[in-house]
Amino acid sequence: MVSEARRRADLELPERDRMPRWVPRAIGLLMAAVVGLATAAWLLDKLRDLLVVLLVSLFLSFAMEPAVNWLAGKGLKRGLGAACVFLASALAAAGFGAAVASVLAEQITKLIEAAPGYLADIEQWADEQFGIELSTDNLAAQFTEGGTAASLLSDVAGNLVSVGSTAVNVALQLFTVALFTFYLVADGPRLRRLVCSALNPERQAVVLRGWELAIDKTGGYIYSRTLLAIAAFGVHWAGFAIIGVPSPLPLALWVGVLSQFVPVVGTYLAGLLPLLIALLDEPISAIWVLLVVLAYQQFENYLLSPRVTAHTMNIHPAVAFGSVLAGAALLGSVGALLAVPAAATVQAFVSTYIKRHELIESEMFATRSDEPDEADEPGEADGPDDGQA
Repeated sequence: MVSEARRRADLELPERDRMPRWVPRAIGLLMAAVVGLATAAWLLDKLRDLLVVLLVSLFLSFAMEPAVNWLAGKGLKRGLGAACVFLASALAAAGFGAAVASVLAEQITKLIEAAPGYLADIEQWADEQFGIELSTDNLAAQFTEGGTAASLLSDVAGNLVSVGSTAVNVALQLFTVALFTFYLVADGPRLRRLVCSALNPERQAVVLRGWELAIDKTGGYIYSRTLLAIAAFGVHWAGFAIIGVPSPLPLALWVGVLSQFVPVVGTYLAGLLPLLIALLDEPISAIWVLLVVLAYQQFENYLLSPRVTAHTMNIHPAVAFGSVLAGAALLGSVGALLAVPAAATVQAFVSTYIKRHELIESEMFATRSDEPDEADEPGEADGPDDGQA
């Protein structure tokens, strides 16, 4: 009996060579975490479209809630106020789309009809100025009856089935966004009560503060962009009408909306269309159009935009540009559109809760201007700001 116990004791490993008891548990937790992360990644991939729709709906609800709150303060029921805001937004979007589409259709038709003449003029100019003989017959044939460009509309008509299916998918996406947005706006207070009822009072204050900042900054973004778009529309309408550009009203509307609501490249896309139309109509007019667009851009950047955004949403152009790049990398065009108000909300939230200290004396803090710079306050930034990079 004693020898058997001694034999078992000899077979046992020393304490330092044994596997710690926590190792199997850690391995199990690690495997569970890997499976959980893989499942979460799979769900995110499958639900990506729905999550983007919810994100867009949340952004639109933040943008519309100030107007709905104002109507509710005037005695209108919240659901009816939300419906009025939706109707006004839909009418504005439909009017903009119809105006721009009519201009594009007219100018494309005009380009196809006038293209052979333009090519002949280029051929003659090259021969007279440089003695170069160009042959544009093959290219001009594409714009005549039976050519590729001339038959573009018939090709589109032959693919009405695919065009129709795409239109149905877009309409379905828009309907889904509108449905979620209407719910978030009309039942905003009820949704906030539902969320905060699961939190303790201290966390409720943090959530409500963040929600309020998101509404204020997003609403301020839309408000400031709308004011700047109206100003750009008025100035460009007058300028295009004086120059004699065809369809000055729709083109000015295009410039006003795109230059303010499309981040980073909006200004360049906005000026490109009137520039091309002016070039097709009268080449000398394109120079005047370019001067009007550039002059107004400088006026807006350095005089108008800082005064408008100072009371709504102030964000440094470099921060706006970086946020647009990050948003585009994460969610494509949708992320680029939502990036600026999201960055402003995060900046305001951080500025609200971060603890600030008194600055020490240092030449590194000095500015070249003798007057104090208001943009040095916490949460604000230096330089002119148009709300986008």
